[in-house]
Amino acid sequence: MRYSEMKALEQRRAARRGHAPLSPGAAGNRMPWWMFLVIGLVLLLLAACSSPVYRDTTVTMQTNGPVNIDRYQGLWYEIARFPNRFEEGCVGVTAEYSRNPDGTIKVVNTCREGTLDGPVDVVEGIATAALPEADRLEVSFVPWLPFAKGDYWILFTDYEVAVVGTPSGSVGWVLARTPTLPPERLEAAYDVLRRNGYDLSRITLTLQPPA
Repeated sequence: MRYSEMKALEQRRAARRGHAPLSPGAAGNRMPWWMFLVIGLVLLLLAACSSPVYRDTTVTMQTNGPVNIDRYQGLWYEIARFPNRFEEGCVGVTAEYSRNPDGTIKVVNTCREGTLDGPVDVVEGIATAALPEADRLEVSFVPWLPFAKGDYWILFTDYEVAVVGTPSGSVGWVLARTPTLPPERLEAAYDVLRRNGYDLSRITLTLQPPA
């Protein structure tokens, strides 16, 4: 699901809360609440069914081990990714993590559409971890659908570089605290993905501004 699709779902939710018509001239013709659930479920199922797989799922995925979530907070630049629908056309991608008062983790993903000076697209989500130190998180960008969560497994991090994947192999990222990485550090990150069964011929570098 692309950023814009997620935002559209949130807008529908807001319209329902405010009892506003969903389209011009549709006053009094409000969509039943359960239709929002159906629409969200259908979109998620379609996205899941159409997602390619980038790793050999017979390979056991090895994670980093305990990750200090407080140290992991802050801004990360996306260095490389496997293609996915929700980041299609995105450059200059960043992810920022911060603690919510209830202990969950606020996730703010930002992309520039097409070019580094293109329109900014932002989507917010919530991540949860079973423990204060954890390498396996669940992330949701549609919090009103409790079952709409995705795996976010930290395969490696030294808190300057992070390699993230999912057992399904439908996504994978290399992140860093800086917009670019030296070749040897990028290759080390790629090695983590290889060991976890990923096909590196399908990864793409994300355009970022110069460091």
